Amino acid sequence: MEKEIYLDNAATTKALPEVTVALVDALENNYANPSSLHRFGLKSEKILKHSRKTIADYLGVRSEEIIFTSGGTESNNLAIRGITEAYKNRGRHLITSPIEHSSVAELFKALEKEGWQVDRVRVDQEGHVDLEDLKSLISEETILVSIMQVNNELGTIQPLAEIAEIIKEKNPLSFFHVDGVQAFGKIYSNLDEWSVDLYSISGHKIHGPKGIGALYIKKGIDLKPLIYGGGQERNLRPGTENIPAIAGFREAVKKMPQLTSEDNTDQKMSDLRHYLFKSLTKIEAVKINSPKSGAPHIINFSLPGIKGETMLHALESKGIYISTGSACSSKKKGSRIINACGLSAARSESALRVSLNRNITKVDLDYFVETLKEQIDFLKLF
Repeated sequence: MEKEIYLDNAATTKALPEVTVALVDALENNYANPSSLHRFGLKSEKILKHSRKTIADYLGVRSEEIIFTSGGTESNNLAIRGITEAYKNRGRHLITSPIEHSSVAELFKALEKEGWQVDRVRVDQEGHVDLEDLKSLISEETILVSIMQVNNELGTIQPLAEIAEIIKEKNPLSFFHVDGVQAFGKIYSNLDEWSVDLYSISGHKIHGPKGIGALYIKKGIDLKPLIYGGGQERNLRPGTENIPAIAGFREAVKKMPQLTSEDNTDQKMSDLRHYLFKSLTKIEAVKINSPKSGAPHIINFSLPGIKGETMLHALESKGIYISTGSACSSKKKGSRIINACGLSAARSESALRVSLNRNITKVDLDYFVETLKEQIDFLKLF
């Protein structure tokens, strides 16, 4: 292979050198249990405290509102299951969207089997939530609305401020959970101003370690834990904290761009995405599924007539690594997300996702586009 270009960063990212150093240092030198009262334990507790503050500061929330988990999936499950168990006396109605990550979608299916009423708000062909439909679904029985900020396959950005306003106007007692895994560090978020009650993030999507994530829980919200044990993480996530991964997570957050309401996306990746988006529109066979103004790191497109997996392996043979959609459902036929948006089976079965990082160059993207053209011409011969 002449090159190796990794364009599957929405699935996972390569850890930064600073992350690896922090992780190894914690394994070798700060290995004590942070609950221990001796000096070594206090060193680990200090890492835990500083890491919690770093993440809270980035999100503009209080340190005590952040708890550590094993990743986005656990954060989503703790938020949703925790609310339904703690507040089921208020009502038995839940709202989500049909294009959520599997860790949310599968949990809502399970809750339906347990007797909960679950409504899924309509989305358009690019995955944008229908706000009028959302408004019509919220009732006095609604205790939770869970909608992701950035779709993991399409890169669609949902208008959280408008969604939160609708929820709180229709039912002030309803909670708003957001899966922020694909948004964290990529687009600006203001959890407090937008009335977000719970927000899930993950370390390995931002060049941190795998197996570590966090959940923001607004002060005053009581959750029922998923598991029981010691009193760690506000009695919500018992078990000895993963200090090496937490230390690495902190370093990854420290390296993320500082975004504002004016400069609200990672500009470097936004420029790269715009460049790639424009290049792909020039290829006749390509049908772009992502919105033009989507998240700065994701573009989803289809090649009707060519199976997504076939093209994935063709590109892999040339040193280019992309995906057919979410890594959590990559072995399933077609894309559940594309199907839910009402696009054709041909678009669903040929869908491909390119996801960027800040180290990708325009030269890399030119190589990808030229190789894609070559492989389209080659595969159309069969």
